Amino acid sequence: MHEYGLFIGGRDVPCARSMESLNPYTGRPWALVPDGEEADVDRAVAAARAAFDGGPWAEMTQSQRGALLRRLGDIIRRDAAELARIESTDNGKLYREMLGQWQYLPEYYYYFAGLADKLQGDTVPSDRPNFFIYTRREPLGVIAAITPWNSPVLLLTFKLAPGLAAGCTFVVKPSEHTSVSTLEFARRVKEAGFPDGVFNVVTGQGALGAALVKHPGVDKVAFTGATETGKVIAASAARNLTRVSLELGGKSPNIVFADADLDVAANGAIAGIFGATGQTCMAGSRLLVEESAHDALLEKIVERSKAIRLGDPMADDTEMGPVSNQPQMNKVLEYLEVAVQDGARIAYGGRQDPTLGGLFVQPTVLSGVTNDMRIAREEVFGPILSVIPFRDEAEAVTIANDTRFGLAAAVWTQNVHRAHRVAHKLRAGTVWINAYRVVSYATPFGGYKESGIGRENGIDSIREYTETKSVYVELSGRPRDPFKLG
Repeated sequence: MHEYGLFIGGRDVPCARSMESLNPYTGRPWALVPDGEEADVDRAVAAARAAFDGGPWAEMTQSQRGALLRRLGDIIRRDAAELARIESTDNGKLYREMLGQWQYLPEYYYYFAGLADKLQGDTVPSDRPNFFIYTRREPLGVIAAITPWNSPVLLLTFKLAPGLAAGCTFVVKPSEHTSVSTLEFARRVKEAGFPDGVFNVVTGQGALGAALVKHPGVDKVAFTGATETGKVIAASAARNLTRVSLELGGKSPNIVFADADLDVAANGAIAGIFGATGQTCMAGSRLLVEESAHDALLEKIVERSKAIRLGDPMADDTEMGPVSNQPQMNKVLEYLEVAVQDGARIAYGGRQDPTLGGLFVQPTVLSGVTNDMRIAREEVFGPILSVIPFRDEAEAVTIANDTRFGLAAAVWTQNVHRAHRVAHKLRAGTVWINAYRVVSYATPFGGYKESGIGRENGIDSIREYTETKSVYVELSGRPRDPFKLG
């Protein structure tokens, strides 16, 4: 069994307590990770603060930081297969999906390496002839990054790459269910040459994250996870006026008009909800279908769902893996019961897989869903697709926007005018047209309403990790009388 320590100040640090990390496919423990305490958070924040305030990191130029980011990208590319295998073992997602994710991750670090020395301020025209005024972008300081269990290092990278490019230091608290890949990643950060204390990892239960959020030495909290948890984090951080960025839940609408290519749309709907076993914040869990195409599309989706192969995430022919952990499994099964009680009909699936057992839930398609049902209102984070009919474009937009979330959405149609018209009306941070689940490092990612605060990725995100300072330069060199204005 693999055994890990905390990663603080550039080295592995023993911890008094440990906890088992379970392989969701086998149901057996495969690694021991630290179960940290509040004192460990204090040590990690102190290490990050020391690195930020002095030492090599504080003295580096932006170009030198960019060079380290590029080196880290190279190391990730070299070790992508190994890291993907680790993450798949820890969270149960398909190995080939994780491999594709890890092979793409270097691009984030290359992109932000290029932006590191582009953080420019402005010169400001002065209303006073004896003053020259300029602004400069400066790193915020110590960042507390709290990440979920579904894609731990990808979602960390959304925060880490721009934050490091800006010159910040980090204390990371991954989910207690999937900590191993982040601890392995820490070793690559050290190998890349980042100074000690720039990147620190503390692992443990939720109380550890709470201690990190309220820590007075933290300058910003960057969180990805459930909306209700995000609200608690925002309230806690507000006590110290600590900045927050929150990438939260979704109940994303996947809108299919009758003129769409239904075979392509069916594949998009399947990928949107059953990819990663539905355990993504942007999952297309609400499929809105124009009434005249409803039955035909539902039939295609049911037939394809029946053919989805469940099994070992490491196997090449597996199409859907297990739910990542037992609490999430219980939640998914509970939502299935609630949906049926509320009047939804199971077109396919609807139960724990009878052949594999364990943490496997059948890919489930629900028909007869209305947008006021709980299954259409609340984030499930599992392989459940709710199919909702609509009459016309106006009703489609109304149903799509009738949610407290606003993370993602998609529009399927061959009418280019309608595609853009509807996309512009949707209250969502990301909208795809005739596609689903495509994300780029170069574009902002985040949500409207209760799906988040702030944006990750792209130029917008590097600004999330900097502060603007205004500098006034008195040009005359003459001392001013403090009792005279002007």
